[in-house]
Amino acid sequence: MSDHHPVRFGILGFGSFAERAILPAMQQCPVAVPVALQKRSRADAEAKAREHGIPHACSTAEELCALPDVDAVFIVSANGAHCAETIAAARAGKHVLVEKPMACSVQEAEAMIAACAEHKVHLMVAHMIRFSPMVQRMREIVMSGALGHIVFARADFVYDGRLSKRAWLLDRPVAGGGPVFDVGVHCLDTLRYVLDDEVVTVQAVLDPKPTASATEKSGHLAMKFSGGTIGSIFCSYDAPVRRKDIEIMGTEGRLRADEFTVGSISATLRIDGGKDSHPVPSREEVFDIPNLYVQEITNLVDAVRSGATLLSPGENGLANQRILNRALEIG
Repeated sequence: MSDHHPVRFGILGFGSFAERAILPAMQQCPVAVPVALQKRSRADAEAKAREHGIPHACSTAEELCALPDVDAVFIVSANGAHCAETIAAARAGKHVLVEKPMACSVQEAEAMIAACAEHKVHLMVAHMIRFSPMVQRMREIVMSGALGHIVFARADFVYDGRLSKRAWLLDRPVAGGGPVFDVGVHCLDTLRYVLDDEVVTVQAVLDPKPTASATEKSGHLAMKFSGGTIGSIFCSYDAPVRRKDIEIMGTEGRLRADEFTVGSISATLRIDGGKDSHPVPSREEVFDIPNLYVQEITNLVDAVRSGATLLSPGENGLANQRILNRALEIG
């Protein structure tokens, strides 16, 4: 593919999130251009395509993936559709950027990776938080050893699920899981990235207990990383406000941020410690966080054009999927 032409994207599952976040990011990205969108209703798809000046409107993934002027797809559909749509895209020779969680099961995630490998297309999972310069700085500080041995790592993400426009939010067959899948995955992926470590054991407390038809509404995961760090994630739909914070505590210092998940903001990282059990004055580092959706789209385009390394390949999504599904099994 020529480096002089933008990669042409089709958007599968063009709902409110895609319209609010993904399409504007694609329009801001100089190396990508949206050329097709899909909704289950052809009339709705055609109306949105006209509204946004997008050439093609489709009602199925197969129809969109068959378009010769689509190079890659961004899958923003309900979680339960990710696997089938990824495989359809791979078979049509389209590169894939799929929203998190990448699948509803480990088996689905493995099938998606296998299909993309077989058809020689890139598969990226949309863990955009990895592109945050603040999160990358946290990883850098941890890797430097400045915090000593990392004893504890916590990430929490809660919001009022009643405000969601996704009618399937609590529908287990469509969503796969509740807040553990929806926002707990952001916490899990960020902790794995910052620590550069993998979870070896997980315990979970979920409320209510998931059934075949309904998801949990709140969940707490307690984890052990291979390096010995104890990890904690709390996620919930039953919250009066949105809260997304992270803390990394080592024997020699601590990192804290009140907002670690979104882009296009100014975010503050607090670095503090102590000496002889007395606190040392904290210092702060302030970051201008770019649009993280633009960053992830650019990463996939760079991989397509020049073989650049994906920051969140399919194998990374699979590692998260193993922990998420284990938590739902035991919670």
